[in-house]
Amino acid sequence: MKKLLALSAVLMAGVAHSATYEIDPEHTNARFAIDHFATSTNVGGFYGLTGEVEFNRDAKSDKIDITIPVNNLQTGSEAFTKHLKSADLFHAEQYPQMRFESAKFNYTGKGKNRRLSSVDGKLTLLGQTHPVRLKATKFNCYQNPIKKAEVCGGDFTTTIDRTKWGMNYLVDIGMAKNVKIDIQIEAVRK
Repeated sequence: MKKLLALSAVLMAGVAHSATYEIDPEHTNARFAIDHFATSTNVGGFYGLTGEVEFNRDAKSDKIDITIPVNNLQTGSEAFTKHLKSADLFHAEQYPQMRFESAKFNYTGKGKNRRLSSVDGKLTLLGQTHPVRLKATKFNCYQNPIKKAEVCGGDFTTTIDRTKWGMNYLVDIGMAKNVKIDIQIEAVRK
C-alpha cells in the first residue's frame, strides 16, 4: 500500500507541473476541404508541421504554437497544388508559413472526467491574424513504448471564412468561402 501511495504521489507531482511537448511532424498535419461550385469537394493538406505544446492537466496555463509550411501543401494533383500555392490563393512565395497560436484551452467536466473540448486561438494566414476555435474531437496522453516518452495528441476541427484573411479567389462567381479544416496533432514530451 505504501508503494502504491508513493507511486501515486510521484505521478501526481508530474501531472501538476506544466510540461513542454514538441510537435512530431511525422504525425501532425492540417487538411482542408472546400465545396467546388456544389459539384464536388476540393481537398488538400499541409504536412511537416512544427511547434510546441505546453500542457498542464490541472492548471489553465496550456498553450500551443504551430507553424504550417505552405510549401508542404499536397493535393494529389501537381497542377492543382501549384495553383493553390500561387498568388491567387496561399501566395507561398510571399507568405511561406501559416501559424496557429492558442489563447485558451477549454475543458468540460472535473477531475477524471475533465476533457479538452476546444482550443481558442489566432490563425495567421496571408499576413492577417484572426481568431479561430478548434473543436477537439479526440485528445489523449499516453506513454509511447517506441519513443519512450509521454505523447499527447488529438484531432481538431473548425470551419473558417477564408475571405476574412483576404483569400477571395472566385468568391464573386460562386466558389464557397467556408473552408473546413481538420488538424491531427501529436507531440512528444521533451
